[in-house]
Amino acid sequence: MSGQARMALCATAATLMAACALLPLVDEPMWLLQAAVLLAIQAGVGAAARRVPLARPLTVAVQALVTLMLLTLVFAREYALAGLFPGPDAFVHFADLLQQGTDDVGRYAIPAPLSDGIKLMLIGGVLVIGLAVDVLAVTFRSAAPAGLPLLALYSVAAGLSDGAGGWVWFLIAAAGYLMLLLAEGRERLSQWGRVFGGAPRTPGGEPGSPVAPVRTGRRIGVVALGVALVVPLALPAMNGGLLDSAGTGVGSGSGGGGTISAVNPLVSLRDSLNVDEDRTVMTVRTSTNDISNLYLRIVSLDDFDGTTWKPSRRNIVAVPDELPTPTGLGPDVRRSEVRTRVAAADWYAQDWLPMPYPPSDVRVDGSWRYEPVGMTLVGDHGQNTRGANYEVTSLDVRPTAEQLASAPAPPGALEREFTEVPDALPSVVSRTARQITDGAANPYEQAVKLQEHFALTGGFQYDTEVEVGGGSDAIARFLRDKRGFCVHFSFAMASMARTLGIPARVAVGFAPGTPQADGTVTVGLRDAHAWPELYFEGVGWTRFEPTPNRGTTPTYTQPEIPGSSVPDLPEASSSADAAPSAAPSTSESCSADDKRLEVCGEALPLDPGTSDDGGRPWYQTAGWILLGLAVVVIPLLPMLWRLRRRSVRLASARHTAAAAQGVLTRERGGAGRDDGVEASALQVEPSEQHVAEVTAGHVLAVWRELTDTAWDYGIVPDDALTPRKAAARIVRLGHLDEQTAESVHRVASAVEQVLFAPRPRAEAGLADEVRRLRMALRSRAGWRTRVRAVVAPRSAIRAVWDLTDRWTAVKARLATRWAAMVRRPSGQQSG
Repeated sequence: MSGQARMALCATAATLMAACALLPLVDEPMWLLQAAVLLAIQAGVGAAARRVPLARPLTVAVQALVTLMLLTLVFAREYALAGLFPGPDAFVHFADLLQQGTDDVGRYAIPAPLSDGIKLMLIGGVLVIGLAVDVLAVTFRSAAPAGLPLLALYSVAAGLSDGAGGWVWFLIAAAGYLMLLLAEGRERLSQWGRVFGGAPRTPGGEPGSPVAPVRTGRRIGVVALGVALVVPLALPAMNGGLLDSAGTGVGSGSGGGGTISAVNPLVSLRDSLNVDEDRTVMTVRTSTNDISNLYLRIVSLDDFDGTTWKPSRRNIVAVPDELPTPTGLGPDVRRSEVRTRVAAADWYAQDWLPMPYPPSDVRVDGSWRYEPVGMTLVGDHGQNTRGANYEVTSLDVRPTAEQLASAPAPPGALEREFTEVPDALPSVVSRTARQITDGAANPYEQAVKLQEHFALTGGFQYDTEVEVGGGSDAIARFLRDKRGFCVHFSFAMASMARTLGIPARVAVGFAPGTPQADGTVTVGLRDAHAWPELYFEGVGWTRFEPTPNRGTTPTYTQPEIPGSSVPDLPEASSSADAAPSAAPSTSESCSADDKRLEVCGEALPLDPGTSDDGGRPWYQTAGWILLGLAVVVIPLLPMLWRLRRRSVRLASARHTAAAAQGVLTRERGGAGRDDGVEASALQVEPSEQHVAEVTAGHVLAVWRELTDTAWDYGIVPDDALTPRKAAARIVRLGHLDEQTAESVHRVASAVEQVLFAPRPRAEAGLADEVRRLRMALRSRAGWRTRVRAVVAPRSAIRAVWDLTDRWTAVKARLATRWAAMVRRPSGQQSG
């Protein structure tokens, strides 16, 4: 492996090692593998450009162009020409993704879901850093400054992470940088021949072992690494995560001024409630005259770790033609069928489909998937609600207080899953729950007492300005301060219900909107809402409303009014399962943190992540990348081959002289070891014979380059002519001036010298004569001829001839070896 190839490999490895510090920031590590493939392609393009060779600025430009094409292929293929060449729409899409990624970084705590925006920022950032490292360390051959982009990459990761295991990532990044420095040092020292300094001082050491400079460099690296590890111990730590900016108190830590720690998406719910202008998110038209129960539900949060509520990891499947009856809903519970048409605003890009709960049928265009436990629809392959128009048939379930009060115990698996509370939950939560529900005869009465405590009797105040706090004592602070908004109330009631043994989760979506004169209902940003859902066997998941002055209090939690019930209707469909699985699915198709809520341009969107069969596997992406590169590179192969061959042929006479001098030195050095070597048939001394061979090879290569240059500009070579006549023919057909003609004849004379003279002499400056010929032919040719001479040179056909000759030689060698293997040994007779 050449020194430059080794440096390029080390630069790529150092970038990837530094990029490992970004792994704790997101919950899916596979992006790094994809980044590694793209980084390898980027580095390979740089290596090929340097080998041609191209000028340094042109090499950097080619790498940057290929990097942009790779990002286009991965992130904006549908907006690009042939899926590879970015156009204006592709750049607009990049800007949208970067804006989305910026919003996500400001919204999520680590580990954040791997949304498209965050993925573009991660992979694009690694590629940019990789390009900078490759340019500095390999193209401009200066590895030391390459540590600055590596440091920037690590610093971004360290600044966003919570510091857990940070020293491990620092060691990995530092090891990559030291490896890059050692590789550069080895290459620089190798240019002097042997490592200077003589034999090692230690007994038994080998002469070629690293000596003072290398050992000193290693010691300096170790000391610098130690200092870098020790100094940060005396500096203030960088706390917080992706969400912990601007003092919001979101994420891990004790928080300040807040109460309950919301799941990351709910931070934007508070922002939605505080917007100056209540923008319309959706326009709804429904068949019911009572919109008090028209809550548009997005997703349910059922995983509680003591600090946050978040969605569990669950499978998503194809949307069934008819949705199953909700789990736990019995046939004797009154219900009515409601049809709702929803028109989402063209700026509202929500990955989850807001629907009344429970849905029994959904008619929506696009690519959507179904999550059975939460009965939600999620967009697949970038599908969202922007400008969507869809129709939902749902059930307006109206249980009675008696039905809820007499509900039997839930299934054991469901109860275990949805009543789990962490050990970190403060004891004051369960103690307060028991005090509030003292005297309740059943779980239903306990739930009603909790709702009334928060909404009516407990002295709580609704305040959207309260920060979303963090820490395991968040609920305890909320119970003490008694100020908050729907996130606080719903989280607190659901947590308390679980401590009482009542299955509970939190739903996120929109409260009933505002009726309009034309019979529609408008749903705005300020209608964003969260509410608890409690499970009662025979009824299913049941909504409660503990937030004061928000939504509507369910009728089944109030004294029943005669005549308020609705007639029985047949069930919409048969239930698929009596109860959910006892444990969450191991599938990561719909990851827990992949749900998100956004505001303004994207109110409350939740990222579904990747489904079981959704998304493109990384190896398919790599295959498309390689195919795209092949489409681009294959037409350029003649040009690249021709540039490389010209560079090799026109090696300067200085290099040739140095090589010849090296031959003389080696021959003279070995004369005393082999005095019996005879002279050649021409009685030329061995050293002189080798010098002649080196000179002849150089001159013939220059002559071949001269004839191929003329061929590229339309003068087909005639191998039947002598060098002198061939030169005269090129001068005549090329209409060359006197000075250029002398250059061509000078090269021809040098060829005749090496072919026919017994002692050929070296000629200097032949490469300059060929360059003069190319400039003269170019100046006289039309633009089409000039372009063809560069992009599709005629002489590139020699590459095919060379491959044919090599294949013929390989077949001959294989045939010879095969004959030797099957040939019967001498003296062996046949049976």
